[in-house]
Amino acid sequence: MDRPNILFIMSDDHASQAISSYSGRINQTPNIDRIWKEGARLDNCFCTNSICSPSRAVILTGKYSHLNGVKTLFDEFDGRQSHVAKLLQQSGYQTSIIGKWHLGHGGNSDPTGFDYWCVLPGQGDYHNPTFYDMGQKKQYTGYVTDIITDMSIDWLESRDKERPFFLMCHHKAPHRPWEPSDKYKDLYEDIDIPEPETLFDDYDTRSDAARLAEVRISDHLTKTDVKQDPPSHLEGQELTRWYYQRYIKDYLRCIASIDESVGRLLDYLDDEGIADNTIVIYTSDQGFFLGEHGWYDKRFMYEESLRMPFLVRYPKGITPGTIIKDMVVNTDFAPTFLDYAGVDIPDDMQGYSLRPIFEGAKVEGWRQSMYYRYWMDQDDHCVAAHYGIRTHRYKLICYYAPGRYYNGEYPEGTEETTWPQWELFDLQNDKYELKNVYDDPDYADVVKELKNELARLRKELKDDKDERHELS
Repeated sequence: MDRPNILFIMSDDHASQAISSYSGRINQTPNIDRIWKEGARLDNCFCTNSICSPSRAVILTGKYSHLNGVKTLFDEFDGRQSHVAKLLQQSGYQTSIIGKWHLGHGGNSDPTGFDYWCVLPGQGDYHNPTFYDMGQKKQYTGYVTDIITDMSIDWLESRDKERPFFLMCHHKAPHRPWEPSDKYKDLYEDIDIPEPETLFDDYDTRSDAARLAEVRISDHLTKTDVKQDPPSHLEGQELTRWYYQRYIKDYLRCIASIDESVGRLLDYLDDEGIADNTIVIYTSDQGFFLGEHGWYDKRFMYEESLRMPFLVRYPKGITPGTIIKDMVVNTDFAPTFLDYAGVDIPDDMQGYSLRPIFEGAKVEGWRQSMYYRYWMDQDDHCVAAHYGIRTHRYKLICYYAPGRYYNGEYPEGTEETTWPQWELFDLQNDKYELKNVYDDPDYADVVKELKNELARLRKELKDDKDERHELS
C-alpha cells in the first residue's frame, strides 16, 4: 500500500476570519488559500475546549479533555497514554514534531511517539528563541516562524525517504504578544483594518460571564501587547479604535510570516515531487476574537472562539475547491490521520475519520450537534467555566457555579445563587450572538430539546458526572 505522507501545519490562535479563503475581509493569505483551492475547506470545524494545551491534547488523543487529562493550562500531558503519533510510528511512519508543544516538559510530559522532536519551552519567544532539541536546550538566532519552517524543511530533507512521514509543524504565531518579523513590521502601516460589527458590544441580555470577562481590547490589553502608550487625548470609542488597530495590525503581521512559511513548505513538496502523495492540513488550535464583542483571546463558546480553520489538500482523494459543511470537531483529527495511514482507530477515540466527507460521501448519521466544555473557571481573564451544545442552528451555553480555580471566591458583583446562568442563541436569526433568547417563551421547546441533547452528549462522552453542577 502506498500510504500518504501527512504534513500537519498548525498555528496558535489563528482565527478563520483572518484567512482570506474564509473571509478576505481584513487580510490576504494566498499560500494558505492555495491548500483550499487545491483541496477542501471545512466551514464548520469546532474546538471542544478553546484553550491551547487542552486543544492540543484533544488533537493528539482523539479524546475530550476530561479523558486525556488536560483540562486546563495547568495540566501536563501524560505521554504514556496512546496517541496518534505513537500509533503512526508503530505502523512504520517516520514521525516528527517541530515548534510549539505546550503540553509540559520533563518526566512523562516530553513528546513521545516521535522519531525527532524539537519544541519550544512553554509559549516560547518570537525572536532568538530557545528550543528543546530531543531534550537538549538550544538557542537559535532569528524569527521563530522562519526557524520552525527551516527546521521542518531540514527534517524533510534528512528523513528516510523510503518511509511515509508524519510531520507536525506547529507554529507559535500568532499568539500574544504578537511580535512581527522585521520583514513585515510595517505591513498595513498606512491603512485602517476594518472593524468587526460587534466591536462596541454592550453585552445586553447576556450572562454575567460576558460582562465580567477581562478580555476587552479597550481595558485589558497591555503596553507589551500594543508596544506603546495610547495618546492621552483619546477616550471612549476612539480609544477602543486605537487599541484595535494597534492589536490587529501586529496580529496580521505575524500571520503574514505564517502564510509565507506555508508557501515554502508547499513549494518543497512540489520540488521533491511528493505533493500528490502528501496530505497537507492547515489549522489552528482554536479560534480567536479579533475585536468581536470588543474582545481579544478565546475561551468562550461564542463562534469566533469556538470555530477552527481547517484546510486540507490531498490530490489523490480530494477534489480541488471543495467546501464541506458537515460538523467537525478536533477529536476527529487523530482518527482521520490513522484512517489514511491504514491504521485501526482505537475504540476509545471519541472522534470519527473525516476521510469519507473529504471524498464527497454523505455519511448517514453524521453528527448534528457538538459538545463543548471550558474548565478554567475565573482563572486568567476571568472567564467563567461553562459547557454547552451547538447544532447547525442553535447554541445553548451553561455557565455553572464559578470558583473552582479562583481562590474559591465568587467574582465581584455576583453571588452563588446567581449561578448557573444560561444563554441560548438562534444562529439563523442572530449570527453575531447578541440576543440571548433563553427566557423567551417562543423558544421554550427549543430549550427543552437542546437540554435533552446536551444530557445525551454528556453521557455518551462520559462527562456527565460533575460534583459542582448537575444539569437542570
